[in-house]
Amino acid sequence: MQRFTLLAFFTLGIFIFSSNAQNPLADERGYIVKVGDPIPPFALEDTHGNSFTRESLLGTTYILQFTASWCGVCRKEMPHLEKEVWSPFRHENFVLLGVDLDEPREKVIDFASQMGISYPIAPDPGGKLFYSIAAAKSGVTRNVVVNDQGEIAFLTRLFEAEEFSKMIEVVENLVTE
Repeated sequence: MQRFTLLAFFTLGIFIFSSNAQNPLADERGYIVKVGDPIPPFALEDTHGNSFTRESLLGTTYILQFTASWCGVCRKEMPHLEKEVWSPFRHENFVLLGVDLDEPREKVIDFASQMGISYPIAPDPGGKLFYSIAAAKSGVTRNVVVNDQGEIAFLTRLFEAEEFSKMIEVVENLVTE
């Protein structure tokens, strides 16, 4: 019995160690990146066929707005992003890019139409970009503000008025520098 117990604990220890080695430890909000980090590489195509990559957006301030049609908080936030972020800054050196977590293109098109957004939105097949920024099962409602040098300048989680206002202030400062 002692041999079995020892073997069970040893096996469990190896499992825990290997799980942590494969999944970077996330912060308390589920992020595996932090302010000041370079944005991870990505390549997305929006619902209109426009391509966006980390390299193509160098020299531009942008927000990656992570969303999904099934996300109630995302649906609440999106009209505010349209009105308070996209509308005032769209003619600056700025892009707001919706990044839809692992939903098919047609569903993303329908979702964007339902929400009445005019900013570009792109499917993120398999959540490849999302999971390079946030841990699995950490929640989709996030905004990642990236400066014109490709560095993360601000991170939001959920939709909280004070944090949203601070994000707008950060964007305004970045586009007027």
